[in-house]
Order: sequence, then structure tokens, then C-alpha cells
Amino acid sequence: MEIFSSYETWVALSTLIALEIVLGIDNIVFITILVARLPEQQRQSARNIGLALALLMRLLLLFSIAWVMGLVNPWFTVFGLEISGRDLILLLGGLFLLAKATNEIHESLNITPAQQIHYSRSFAAVIGQIAVIDMVFSLDSVITAVGLVDHISIMVIAIVISMVVMLLSARAIGEFVDRHPTFKMLALSFLILIGVTLIAEGLDVHIPRAYIYFAMAFSILVEFLNLLASRRKSATPLELQKRLTTGNAVPDNALGPQS
Repeated sequence: MEIFSSYETWVALSTLIALEIVLGIDNIVFITILVARLPEQQRQSARNIGLALALLMRLLLLFSIAWVMGLVNPWFTVFGLEISGRDLILLLGGLFLLAKATNEIHESLNITPAQQIHYSRSFAAVIGQIAVIDMVFSLDSVITAVGLVDHISIMVIAIVISMVVMLLSARAIGEFVDRHPTFKMLALSFLILIGVTLIAEGLDVHIPRAYIYFAMAFSILVEFLNLLASRRKSATPLELQKRLTTGNAVPDNALGPQS
């Protein structure tokens, strides 16, 4: 416990907690998108299990730190590019996110409410997909923690606190996204952005995370301004899964002279 009497320890702990919460945004976005496909009564359980899996994986990786560091060593070479275990995990995780986000965008734009029930995910399938991507995000989180502090006890405390914060905020974020379909599309766009970033990292092309999070924060700010503007005008929110034909027909003469 002597390490906690040092000022540097508390600075490192506070910094690591902040970084882990920021890195956890990726997890929350992904879990929010997946659990939205479940019945209302199952969503909170799926969120809790998903975040519990994320915490468990991070702790397991921390306590097998030698194995994690071994993933940085090259496994094979492709076209002169050395691929390590970490690179392979990031590449596969990025491709998974791209495929998942693209598929969700397609279904959101093309499935009618009657078809939505048929396409709903099973609880086990959702948990399985969360577990797969948790592995990718956990690896990134643990490597960040190891690079910042030297004591595993500090890493464990920071990760547990960040997971508690995510657990408390995940439901509110999920419910907000459910009420505003345009934010769901924005979240799916974030998943594509994160997927591209993971692929780039897997190919040893470093993209500063600050750029990614600034783009996400700016997009959210713009969408909030649009939401406030639409409320002031009493505009009807956009519903992605309704066809345009459900509205009033546009008069032919409104489209201008016909040839």
C-alpha cells in the first residue's frame, strides 16, 4: 500500500481512469447497437453481461501480461509487413466492425417494422458478438494501461472504476439512441470509423486517437444542434424503418412543369 502514499501514483491512477473511460466509448457504442435488436426486457441484462465480460477480459489479460506482451512480437511476414498476434486481432476486429456496422445500416434502412421481429437477434447471439469485440477493445485497453503505469494493482483499480462508470451510463445512452434514430446512424458511422482505425493499427499505420474522438465529439455536437432545431420547429423525428410512401402524397404540380 506504500505506492498510494505517492503523489505520482494518484496522478497516474487518475490519468489511467480517464483514458480507460475514453477507450470504453467504443465498447458502449457497440453494445448499444447490438442490444437494440433485443426485446426491451432483455436489454439491460445484455448490457450488464456485455460490460461484465469486458471487465473480465481486461482483468484476465492484465494477469497474463507476459502473454499479452508476446503478442507484440512478429508472427509472420506478408509483402514485407511483419504481422504480430496483436496486429492480427486488430485486423480481424476491424473487419468484423466494418461488416457489422454496414449490415446494421442496411437493415435499418430497408427493414419494415413487420420484418423487424423476424430479424431480431437471439440473446445468446448478441452476447457472443459482444464477447468477440470485447476481446479486441480489451487488448487495446490493457496495452494502454501497461504503457502508462508499472503496478498491476493501479491498473486493476482504474479498469474496475472505468467499467463501473460505463455500466452506469450504458443504459441512458442506449435509451437515448433508441429514441433518436439519427443518433443510431451516427453511432453506426462511428463503428465504421473505429473499424477502419483498428485495421490501420493492425497494418502499423498509427492514427492518433485524439483525431478520432474529436471527429466523434464534433459529429455529436452537430447532431444535438439539429435535434434542438427540430424541436423548436416541432418537426416530426425521422423514423428510419418507415417507407416514404406512408406520408402524404406529393402533388404532381409541386414538382414543377412536366414535360
